[in-house]
Order: sequence, then C-alpha cells, then structure tokens
Amino acid sequence: MKVFAIATAQPTLTSEKLQQHMPHEVPDTLQLYLDGKVEQFWFREKAGPIFLMNVESVEEAKATLNALPLVADGLMTYEFLPVGPLAPLRLLIQKK
Repeated sequence: MKVFAIATAQPTLTSEKLQQHMPHEVPDTLQLYLDGKVEQFWFREKAGPIFLMNVESVEEAKATLNALPLVADGLMTYEFLPVGPLAPLRLLIQKK
C-alpha cells in the first residue's frame, strides 16, 4: 500500500532543537529509505518533508514515523493519506 505522509513542524520546533535532533533524525530517515519503507521524499520549506511510503497499512506508516526523534519529541506531526490506482480509469478499458 502507498501512503503519503505530510509533515507539519510544530511551533515548538526551534532552530536549536532542530540542530539537536538532526544527527539522529537524518540517519533514522535514511534507514527507512534503505529498508524500502520510504520510497520517495520531498521537502517543503518551513513545513517539513513529504514521504511516499510503501507499507502494509496506515497504522504501520504511523508507527514507523512516530519512532523518528522529531515526532517522538512532539516537534513534528504527520498527516497520512493512503493512495492507490486511479480506479475510474477502468471505465476506459471495460470489455463490451
């Protein structure tokens, strides 16, 4: 299953706290990519990352990202959007 995880930095995330967490956040995120949990990623200025995740469920996506240091410390939250194939396209190829 594919899930978009869209981050929102909390107001409590200061530059100092970000610098404290990055030595752990970056390798942990890279490991998720190497493990295939994060398939693609993008960054939005002053908001945080967007991940396209490859997981079994939304619950797995939540549990995976909740373990990241910024989320665990309440400095970042994620919105989770499950996505799939564009089902209405089937109407274009229905057999007669």
